[in-house]
Amino acid sequence: MALERKINAVLFDLDGTLIFHDQTTFLNAYFRQISDYVSSKGYDAKAFIDATLYATGVVIANDGLRTNKTLFWEKFFGYYGKLDERLIEISDEFYVTEFKNLRKFSNPNPNAQKAVELAHKDGKKVVLATNPVFPMTAQLERMSWSGLSEGDFDLITSYENSCFCKPNPKYFIEVCKKIDVNPQNAIIIGNDEREDMKCGGEAGLMGFLATDCRIMAKDFLWTGQRGTFEQSLRILNMI
Repeated sequence: MALERKINAVLFDLDGTLIFHDQTTFLNAYFRQISDYVSSKGYDAKAFIDATLYATGVVIANDGLRTNKTLFWEKFFGYYGKLDERLIEISDEFYVTEFKNLRKFSNPNPNAQKAVELAHKDGKKVVLATNPVFPMTAQLERMSWSGLSEGDFDLITSYENSCFCKPNPKYFIEVCKKIDVNPQNAIIIGNDEREDMKCGGEAGLMGFLATDCRIMAKDFLWTGQRGTFEQSLRILNMI
């Protein structure tokens, strides 16, 4: 890889990158599990899921005026038809007590810890740049499936601390601003051609497409650096 610029920050995607799973299988299991949990608390699971899907769609298009969490619950209750803050409590409880059971639908990335360790060399900033549609509790739980913890990163994006989402390039610009690094001096390692490579590239980042769980884009073909996640270790050794 010919590096035409200095790299001061390494951003890692999470799902399909630092942990391995089939996105469709994982999400189907997630919705089944949260539906069961909501039902067990006496609520209509379908109404909850419908409102969740609607609100998440709005959050992905967030314009940056408020956090993803604030926007999510505003739009959730607007769609749901009434304000019931007990549903926020139930959602929080789910991520603390039940979300961990989804681990069986994922596989740890055996090179995740080594990659993050390499990324930190020479004082580089390291970011868990997972799409911030989940609360921090869910981000921390998923990363733990590959043996990673909060202290391994300078920043972890979640719906509490973010105002944009992938595939908006402003997501990556916001991240780089928070860690005080020019996007031109950052690289994103991820498995999604559209959300990581195209979006990151439009923000000015370099990119490495991890192909283990590659998600191809219908309207975009990544022609840049790519390879298995293990092969990204070579890149990390070079920068």
